[in-house]
Amino acid sequence: MNIKKNDTVYILSGKDKGKTAKVLRAFPKEMKVIVEGMNIRKIHRKPTQGKKGSIVEKSHPMDVSNVALIDPKTKKPTRVGMKMVGEKMVRISKKSGASFE
Repeated sequence: MNIKKNDTVYILSGKDKGKTAKVLRAFPKEMKVIVEGMNIRKIHRKPTQGKKGSIVEKSHPMDVSNVALIDPKTKKPTRVGMKMVGEKMVRISKKSGASFE
């Protein structure tokens, strides 16, 4: 999975299509990411002894295939490639060749 925490991504599909936001959390095993303010769902909380019942809005995970990284140079969505720089593998943009690190 080429998308990591704190990356800026473009939403490719779903109700938030066309928006850009930051990745809050990544789940590589499930191939899902939680994007800030996107894929919001309402959760109904039951009242407990000390608290009132409420409706809470929460960001839910979305599939990695529905997001694309934003190119650091052109500020447009791009695919990601890997390149060896010295002893380190670095993520690069397919459009401009710029590094994400």
